[in-house]
Amino acid sequence: MLKNSLTIAWRRLVKHRQFSLLNILGLSTGLACAILIYCWISDELDVDKYNHNDNRIAQVLLNSPSSDGQAITTADYTPGYLAATLAKEFPEVESSTAVVGNPWHDKKGVLRSGDHAIAINAVFLTNSFFDIFTLPIIAGNKRQVLQDKNDIVISTDLAKRLFGATENLIGKTLEWSPKDYAGIYRISGVFQKPPASATMQFDLAFNYSLFLDKNQKLLDWRNNDPATFVLLRPNANLADFNRKIAGLVKNKNAEAKSTLFAQRYSDRYLHGVYENGRPQGGRIEYVRLFSLIAIFIGIIAAINFMNLSTAKAAGRIKEAGIKKVIGARRSALIGQYLAESLLLTAFAVLIALGLAALALPQFDHITGKQLHLRFDIPFIVTLLAITLVTGIGAGAWPALYCSGFKPIAGLTGRLHNSIDELWVRKGLVVFQFTLSALFIIAVLVVHRQMHWVQTKNLGYDRSHLLYFHPAFETSLPDLIREVRRTPGVLDAANFGQNITNRDGGTTDISWPGKDPAANINFTDLSIGYGFIETAGIKLTAGRSFSREYGNEKTSVIFNQAAIDIMGIKDPIGKTIHLWGSDRRIIGVAENFHFQSFHETIKPCFFECNETAFASNIMVRIAPGAEQTAIQHLSELYKAGSGGLTLEYTFLEDDFQRLYAAETRVALLARYFAALAVIISGLGLFGLAAYTAQKRQKEIGIRKVIGASTGNLMTLLSRDFLALTGLALLIAFPAAAWLMGRWLHGFAYRVPLSADIFIFAAVTTLGITIASIGWQCARAASANPIRALRAE
Repeated sequence: MLKNSLTIAWRRLVKHRQFSLLNILGLSTGLACAILIYCWISDELDVDKYNHNDNRIAQVLLNSPSSDGQAITTADYTPGYLAATLAKEFPEVESSTAVVGNPWHDKKGVLRSGDHAIAINAVFLTNSFFDIFTLPIIAGNKRQVLQDKNDIVISTDLAKRLFGATENLIGKTLEWSPKDYAGIYRISGVFQKPPASATMQFDLAFNYSLFLDKNQKLLDWRNNDPATFVLLRPNANLADFNRKIAGLVKNKNAEAKSTLFAQRYSDRYLHGVYENGRPQGGRIEYVRLFSLIAIFIGIIAAINFMNLSTAKAAGRIKEAGIKKVIGARRSALIGQYLAESLLLTAFAVLIALGLAALALPQFDHITGKQLHLRFDIPFIVTLLAITLVTGIGAGAWPALYCSGFKPIAGLTGRLHNSIDELWVRKGLVVFQFTLSALFIIAVLVVHRQMHWVQTKNLGYDRSHLLYFHPAFETSLPDLIREVRRTPGVLDAANFGQNITNRDGGTTDISWPGKDPAANINFTDLSIGYGFIETAGIKLTAGRSFSREYGNEKTSVIFNQAAIDIMGIKDPIGKTIHLWGSDRRIIGVAENFHFQSFHETIKPCFFECNETAFASNIMVRIAPGAEQTAIQHLSELYKAGSGGLTLEYTFLEDDFQRLYAAETRVALLARYFAALAVIISGLGLFGLAAYTAQKRQKEIGIRKVIGASTGNLMTLLSRDFLALTGLALLIAFPAAAWLMGRWLHGFAYRVPLSADIFIFAAVTTLGITIASIGWQCARAASANPIRALRAE
C-alpha cells in the first residue's frame, strides 16, 4: 500500500513539474534558513561548555551601588586578594584562581627565544587555574607550574612557534619585555590551548603573584582588577554560597559598599547583561530571537506549502469522487495525499541541506564563526522531525479537505466552503503577514539605531586614529617624538587603557564635602602628554597635561559626569585624595563615551603616566596619508624591535567590535526579513490562484452582465487587502513592544517614530498587491465564455 502511494505520488510530482518545483523551492528555502540558524544556535550554546566540571565552575562578580542607591553596576573585576580569601575562608570552595589579562587587559609584550621574537598578549594567573579549567598540562607537573614568580607556562601553539616542538621544554628560558615585567622567565609547563569554543584565549601565562608585586594598590580591598573564578565542591549550592559571600568586601573594609555574587561561568557568555545586580539577559536574547525566527520562517514556509497544495488539490476533487465511487476508503485517500506531501517535504529537506551547505561560508562571514553541518544524533532527529511535522502538517488540510466530500459532491463539483475552512485559510494569511510586518519593522528599527550609533558624536574623534604597543626599549618621550616626525602623522601620545571599552576603576577617592555613605566607582585612564589633544577630547574648563608645568603626576583631569556626581563647584585648583595621595584638579573634560552606548557615561578621570603601564602609542594620521604613515611606522617599528612586524589597530575597528553582535543581527535580520516576505508572497500568490480558480464562473457571470476588469480586480483583491490590514493592526503593537525591549538595552537610543510603521504598512500592502495583482488581473480579463463552460 505504501509503495503504491509513493509510486502515484512520484508520478504526480513528475507530471506537475512546475508546480512541484515552486512548492519545493519555497519550502526548501525556508528550511535552509532554519538549518543555518540551528547551526548558529548550537554553536552559541556550546561556548565555554568544554570544562569537565562545567556545572561547578563559577565566576565571582562585583556589584557596586550608585551614590544615590538607585542603580547597581555589575563588573567582572574584583579585589586582588579575593580568590585566595575565598579558598581559605569558605569550605564550599574546592579551588579558586585570579586571572588578569585577555580579555580584561591588554598586557602585550615581546617574547624572545634567542633570535626568535614574538609579540604576544599574556595573562597572569595562579597555578590553581588548571585545577578549575580543563586545559591539560602536556609537559610539566600541574601541581608545580607557576610555583616561582619567574615561572611561566606556554600553550602548545606557542611552543611550536618558538621551538617547533612541545617536548623537552621544561626549564628553558625566555626573555620578556616591556619594562614593568621585563626579565628572564623559566618555562614550567606546556598546556593544551583552549578550544575554539572558549572565550578565554591565551598562549602565555605569568604568575599572578608577580602582578600583585607590581600593583601594590590591589592590597586595598577598595581597588579591583583581576577576574576571580571558583570551583565549588560537588555538594555546594550556588544560591547558599552567594548569600555567604555577599558581604565579604564590606567585612574586609568598612568603607566599602560593594557586594559579591557568583554566576556559573559558562552562563556568562549568554547571560552577561545585568540590571540592578542580577543577570537580565545578554546574547541569550539573540539565541531566543533567532530560535523564534527559525520557527517562524519554517511556519511561513509550511503555510506557503499548504496554500499551494490546497490550490492544486482543488482540481482533484473529481478524482477523489471517482475513487470513492469505485470503493476507495477515505483513509486511503488521506494516505495518498499525505504521501505526496511527505515526498515533497523530503525533497525539500534534501535540497535545503544542499542550500545550507552552499550558504554556510557566507553565513560564517556574517556571523564571524566557523560553523559546520554536524550530522550528529540531535541534528538527524531534528531533520526527521522537521520532515514529518512539516509534511504531515502541511499535507493534512488538503488531505482532509479533498477526501471529506461525498462522492456525488465531488463528481458534480458542487462544493461549499465551510466556515472552518475560511477561518483557517484567512488566519494563515494574517499570521504570515503579521510576521512579515514584524520582520520589516525590526529591520528598520535595528538599522536606524545602528546608523545612529555609527554617526553619534562620541566626544572624541575616532577617525584616522590607530594605536600599537612598542616592542623595544626606547624611552616613551623619545619614541613619541620619533613617531610625530613620521611622514603623514599629525600627532601621537601614549596611553594605557583603550578608551572605546574601558571598564574597571576605583572607589578609593575622596574630596571635601563627600558624603561618607557615597560609594562611587571612578574609571581611571592613564595617559601621557598630548593624548587629550591627539584623541580630540574637548575640555570644558582648565587645561590639559603639559610638560610646561613640570611633573604632572599629582594632577588629575575629571570628566563632567564625575564633577557633577561629586558636586564640586569651580573644580579647577581643588584638591582631591586618590590612592593615598593628594591630587590637584587641573581640567574638566567634556563627557565622552569610553564604553558602548549600552552604558550611560560614567564618572572617570585621567592621570598623567609615562611608564610601561601606559605604553600603548596612539597616532593620529592625516586623512589620505594612511598608507604612507603606516609604511614609515612599520619601518620605524622593525628597526627598533629587532625585525618584528608592526601590529596596529584602528580605533574605528575597536568601536565597530563593540557592536559586532548588533551589526550581525541587523544584517541577518535583513536577509531573514527578505526571505519571509518572499515566501509569504509565494503563499499569497498560490492562494490568489486558488481563489480565482474557485470563482471563475462567478467572474464570468459578472463580466457577462457588465462588470469591468477594474471592478473584478477590486472584488478579488479586497479580501486579501483586508487580511493584510488586519495583520498590520496585530503586528504594530507587537513590534512596538518587542523593539522597545531591544532598544531598552541601549542607554542612548533612537525613538520608535511613526514613519517606521508607515513605511512597514506601505511595504506590506505593496507586497500584497504585487503578489495577487497578476492573478487577479488574469482572472478578471479572462474570456467569460470559457469560464462559464468550465466544469
